[in-house]
Amino acid sequence: MLATFIAILQQINVEEKMNNAPDSSYETGVIIGTYLPFVLLVLVAYFVYYKAKNRKDLDD
Repeated sequence: MLATFIAILQQINVEEKMNNAPDSSYETGVIIGTYLPFVLLVLVAYFVYYKAKNRKDLDD
C-alpha cells in the first residue's frame, strides 16, 4: 500500500514539463532525468547477470 502511494506521488507528466519548459536545455535535462534511472537499472541488471553467469563455484 505504501509503495502504491509513493508511486502515485512520483507520477510525472513529461509532456506537460516539455510544454512549460523555458528553453531547450531544460527539455534535454527532463529527457535525461526521465530515462537515466531506467538505463542505470538495465546496466545493474546486466552486471548482476554477468557475474552470476561466470561464477566458478557452480558445477554445470
